Amino acid sequence: MVPELSPERRYAEEAAVVLAAIGLTPAYGKLLGWLLICDPPQQTSGELAAALDLSKGSISTGMRMLERGGFVRRVPVPGRRGHAYEVAPDAIIRSVVEPTRFRMFRELMDRGVTVAGGPDSSRADRVRITRDFYAYVERELPVMVERFKAEHLGKGEADG
Repeated sequence: MVPELSPERRYAEEAAVVLAAIGLTPAYGKLLGWLLICDPPQQTSGELAAALDLSKGSISTGMRMLERGGFVRRVPVPGRRGHAYEVAPDAIIRSVVEPTRFRMFRELMDRGVTVAGGPDSSRADRVRITRDFYAYVERELPVMVERFKAEHLGKGEADG
């Protein structure tokens, strides 16, 4: 008989499925989903492994990816050795707005336009359209985030 999963664990499993659909590992999705809703919000590697039935290696790899992406941060655990991980309420917003992400890809596409024959070359159409899209996102996303923050300030839904 398979034990019944808690609503929190089911949510983490659902996050794994959704993020796997966009090319991320299921462990990454489970970890992010769990850290978004777990109580307490700070979880050690051991607690994550026990809650999600993941190996230490999967936890380590997944947490490195989440840290690098700016989604989680390490925090001390008062009264205990080591550290725990947590997601700040606005971590996903901050990670999306990180300006280098879109700029780096746009700059890569700029170089691609040159390699494909320059801005007027039909061969550069695919690269040019992608470059223009990333330039648009790079320009507009910070404006959208500021509007979001303005609408949600005082409602406790955005963290500064």
